[in-house]
Amino acid sequence: MIPDLPLYIPIVFGLTTVLTLIMFYLAVRKSPAGDATALLILVVLTVWLILQAAVTLSNFYSSDTRALPPRFVFLVLPPLLTILILFLTRKGVTFIDELPQKTMTFLHIVRVPVELVLYWLFLNKSVPQLMTFAGRNFDILAGITGPLVAYYGLQKQLLNRNTLLAWNFIGLALLLNIVIHAVLSAPFAFQQLAFDQPNIAVLYFPFSWLPGFVVPMVLFSHLVAIRQLTRSDITK
Repeated sequence: MIPDLPLYIPIVFGLTTVLTLIMFYLAVRKSPAGDATALLILVVLTVWLILQAAVTLSNFYSSDTRALPPRFVFLVLPPLLTILILFLTRKGVTFIDELPQKTMTFLHIVRVPVELVLYWLFLNKSVPQLMTFAGRNFDILAGITGPLVAYYGLQKQLLNRNTLLAWNFIGLALLLNIVIHAVLSAPFAFQQLAFDQPNIAVLYFPFSWLPGFVVPMVLFSHLVAIRQLTRSDITK
C-alpha cells in the first residue's frame, strides 16, 4: 500500500469498487439471465478482485515498472479480452442485449467518487494533477450526468436515441482521455508525461482495481448502451 496515505482514501475507493460490483450484479439479476447467472458472475468477479489484491500486495506491479511488456498487462488484459469475447460470441451478444440499459447507465455514478479519490491522491503525491478534474480529466461530468440520463432519458424517455448515443460517445471519449493520460503518466518504460509526479497509485492496492475492474466496467457499460441503442428498444 502507499505509505502515509490517509486511510479514508483507500476506504472510499474500496467502497466505490464494491458499489460497481453490486450495481453490475443487480443489472444481471434484472436481465433474463436471472439470479443464478448473476450469482456466478458475482463470484467470478469477486475472485478476480481478491486475486488482483493479492498480486498487487505482493508488489508484483510496483517492483519492476520498466519491464517490457509492462507487468500491468496482467491486470488490464483479462477484463478487456473478456469484453471482446462477449461482443464476438453469440451467447455473449445475447447476454449484452438483455442487460437493462437503465441500470447500466446508473452505474456511471461511480465515476464521481473515483474522481474525488484521484484528486485526493494528487494532493498526496500519488498521481499527477493532469489526471484530476483540476487538470485534464473531465470524466466527473459523465458521472454526474449518468444518473440524469438514466432517469430522464431512459425511464422518462425525454431524450431521443441520438441524444443518448451522443452522451455515450462523449462518455467514451472522456474515459479514453483519462486512460491515455494515466498510461502515459505511469512510470513505465514508455512514460511521456508527469515525470515530476508519475501515476504510481494504480500500482498499489486497492487502486489497482481501478484499471483492473472499475474502468473496464465503465467501458463495458458504454459499449452495451451503444449496441442496444443502435438496434433495440431504448426503454429496457
